[in-house]
Parts: sequence; C-alpha cells; structure tokens
Amino acid sequence: MSIRGVFASAVACGVLYAAACSNPETERVKRTTQPTYDKETGRLTQLTYDRNKNGVIDTWTDMDGTRPLRSRIDTDEDGKIDRWEYYDDKGGLAKVGFSRRNDGKPDAWAYAGPDGKLQRVEVSSTSDERKIDRWEYYADGALVRAEEDTNGDGRPDKWETYVAGALETAAFDENGDGKPDRRLTYRGGQLVSIDSEPDANGRFTKHVDVKP
Repeated sequence: MSIRGVFASAVACGVLYAAACSNPETERVKRTTQPTYDKETGRLTQLTYDRNKNGVIDTWTDMDGTRPLRSRIDTDEDGKIDRWEYYDDKGGLAKVGFSRRNDGKPDAWAYAGPDGKLQRVEVSSTSDERKIDRWEYYADGALVRAEEDTNGDGRPDKWETYVAGALETAAFDENGDGKPDRRLTYRGGQLVSIDSEPDANGRFTKHVDVKP
C-alpha cells in the first residue's frame, strides 16, 4: 500500500473508527496504528502501521503533520529494518533504500524513472548515503551498465556493461586519468579477450584473445 493509503487507512479506521470497518479490522488498526505527536505543537511526528495486516507493527513513518517524510520497514518481521522509503514534498515515493549486506543499515538506494520502473541504484560500500561509490543503471528492470569508484576519490574508475543480466565487459582506469586503460570482454561468463594501450582518442590498440 502507498503511504497515502497508509495514512488514509489510519485516519479512517485508527483515528475516526469508521463504522464501515469490521470489528476485528478496527481493533487491529487501533492496536497497530499508533500516532506520536510533538508535545509542544501537537503536530504529528510519527505513525506506525501494520503493512501486511497480520497484527504486528512493521512500518514506522516519520511525519511532518500530514506529510510523510520517510519510512522504516521490517518486511520479514525479524526485528531488523530492511527497507527505507523516502518521500518527496507531495508525499510521493522518491527513492527506496535497502541493505545488500542485510545488516539493518541501508547501503543501496533505488530510483525509479518517469515510467515508474527501476532506473538507477546507488551503492555505498560504507553504508553512507553521502559517499556513493557504485552506480548501476537499469532498463526494463535489467542491469545494463555500472560505474564504480574503487579507490574512493569520488570518480568512477571501473565501468561494466551487461547483456541479459550477464557481465559483458569490464573496463579499468589504471593511471587515474578518468579513462579506461584496459577492457575485459566476457561471453557466457568466460573471459574471451583483453584490450589495452588506448591511443589519444581512447581506442584500444592492443587486443589479446583469451583461449579457453
């Protein structure tokens, strides 16, 4: 359910106790939809929610009055947050954070394109959103290319391309000039060639086939 649906449900059943809600459903919503208000201003600051309707709170949403800011979600209810949702000024979903290490800390953030499909994932090896060191780009839900900063200088020095989800090429900047110096090409998961020694225009001048 979207955050708008969450808030509407909370208002309809948790706050107003609408007569249209069945008794068990009303009790569940009352028990799991818990608002927190600022003691000085009375403004809503947090709203909890039972996302999968099993009677357990699994979503905590920071609020600015009626506007959602971000949510922390325990999708598998193991006591560890594994999904983070961030909302724009209109309450729409702006990005989704998740943990590739499954350690309760976000280390990757997914962004959708205008069509609502996954377009980009930004990854931080240090779980710091301010220090992104890998950028992945998707088309129709499939990874098509990636850039990576392997030495932490803030610039990509590794480039990858994918076909049907499989790695096709991996190129490396080995002298720090921001351009590929060596490219590995793969077929069916096997290394098949190595290109190196680029000229002034970036074209590789040395090609070596790798025999299986």
